[in-house]
Amino acid sequence: MDTITTSEPINLQRRRFFGAAAGAVAAAQFITTGSAAAQSSTGKPDGAAAIKPGTNTSFAALKQIDAGLLNVGYAEAGPADGPAVILLHGWPYDIYSFVDVAPLLASAGYHVIVPYLRGYGTTRFLSSDTFRNGQPSAIAVDAIALMDALKIEKAIVAGFDWGARTADIMAALWPERCKALVSVSGYLIGSQEAGKMPLPPKAELQWWYQFYFATERGRAGYEKYRHDFAKLIWQIASPKWAFDDATFDRSAAALDNPDHVGITIHNYRWRQGLAEGETKYDDLEKRLAASPVIAVPTITLEGDANGAPHPEPSSYAKKFSGRYAHRLITGGIGHNLPQEAPQAFAQAVIDVAGY
Repeated sequence: MDTITTSEPINLQRRRFFGAAAGAVAAAQFITTGSAAAQSSTGKPDGAAAIKPGTNTSFAALKQIDAGLLNVGYAEAGPADGPAVILLHGWPYDIYSFVDVAPLLASAGYHVIVPYLRGYGTTRFLSSDTFRNGQPSAIAVDAIALMDALKIEKAIVAGFDWGARTADIMAALWPERCKALVSVSGYLIGSQEAGKMPLPPKAELQWWYQFYFATERGRAGYEKYRHDFAKLIWQIASPKWAFDDATFDRSAAALDNPDHVGITIHNYRWRQGLAEGETKYDDLEKRLAASPVIAVPTITLEGDANGAPHPEPSSYAKKFSGRYAHRLITGGIGHNLPQEAPQAFAQAVIDVAGY
């Protein structure tokens, strides 16, 4: 086992560069031959270029492809023959969380795929009869099916919130398909049994919306006020992120997907054991309930102002048995780390590719 655990903060207010200094930064943080500087021999640049969050406001034209149970909408950037990177968003966000990350990685030579999860944006179920399932394992199966449809044998998988959980599951259950992992808030694999365990009152308070969604009033409220609800979650989860209305509205449009409410409600009810899943995922869920160790090279990230529920890095460090490092991103960075700190997120992808 070659595990490197560090938690040196990266202050984005002072470090708005990675270009010429990337090799030194990587060496200082990781003290490993898997540094960004070591990648220059493969033709990749030393690091992600400097960028101000919010520089980009759109992707190129979205694409659609049938994959598994879905017709998936996705953005694509970078050379088709470059190393593949799958970027996975969370709730209640969308692909615009990566609107600045994608061009950074594309310019570094990566083939970047940013899909809408089931229940978001232009992604649709192929059949009206398919159960609108929000189980974490089902969402991970969607991502593997997308890789199959795009003929991507192996990819770096990276995400936050639901996307980090999905990436964790992919790396745990299909390590042969994952070159490396970048996960905001670390190890997020859970189970229904774990979801039933009570937490201290202060921690339970952070999950207020999970209890709201357990009621039919909550479902109706989310259906009626989904944009207001999402904006509140953004504000709570990223208390120091001064996003404007245009930034929020670009992502909120993805929540108008006809399956969004059903998927969201089922996900949170399933976690508490209040909704049944599908038997075809039982074996996967059984394996996940054992909290499998992740062996692929991994970098975990955390923002210093994350207002959403998240575990302490020390609680999950031993869940990564391969080459591993943790980075704390400082400067008032909240839950939507890739959109708030795109340079740091892109740099993590570039660095973990060299592990």
